[in-house]
Amino acid sequence: MLIRALGFLLLAGAAGAHCAPLQAQASRESPKESVVTLHARGSFDVTLTPQPAGDSLRGSPLSRLSIAKQFHGDLEGTSQGEMLAAGTGVKGSAGYVALERVTGMLAGRRGSFVLQHSGTMTRGTPQLVISVVPDSGTDALTGLAGTMLINIADGKHSYAFDYTLPKGP
Repeated sequence: MLIRALGFLLLAGAAGAHCAPLQAQASRESPKESVVTLHARGSFDVTLTPQPAGDSLRGSPLSRLSIAKQFHGDLEGTSQGEMLAAGTGVKGSAGYVALERVTGMLAGRRGSFVLQHSGTMTRGTPQLVISVVPDSGTDALTGLAGTMLINIADGKHSYAFDYTLPKGP
C-alpha cells in the first residue's frame, strides 16, 4: 500500500493529474543577462525498487526505494536515485523526499545534474516540488537551474521542465 501511495506521489497522481511547483518561471531573455529560460517536454519510464531497511528504519513507517528512469524527448538520458518515504495510518496520506542524478543531453548539451523531490499526499491530494539542486550541473550543463512537473495520462508518464541555462559559447 505504501509503494502504491509513493508511486502516486512520485509520478504526480492519477491519470491526468499533475503537481505544479510552488513558483513557475516566466520565459525571458535579457540582453544584460547570460541566461535564457527554456522549456523541455517529453516522456519517461520509471522503475521503483524497494531497498532493504537499515536498522534505523526497522519498525518505523519509513521505507527506502531506488529510482531508475529513462527520459525521452527534449531531455534524453537516464537517472538513478534514492527515495525515503513515510506512510501513515490515514488512507491517501504519505510523503517522500528523493534525490536523483540525471545524465544525458538537454538542449544539445551533454552533462549531468541532480533533481530534488519533495512530495506529500494529504488524503489523496498530491503536492510535489521537483527542482534542480543548485550548482549540481556538470560539463555543458554547468549553471543549470529549474523546476520539473510530472504528469500521467492514459498510463503514460511525461515531464515538463522549465529551466535556465547559461548561453553556450
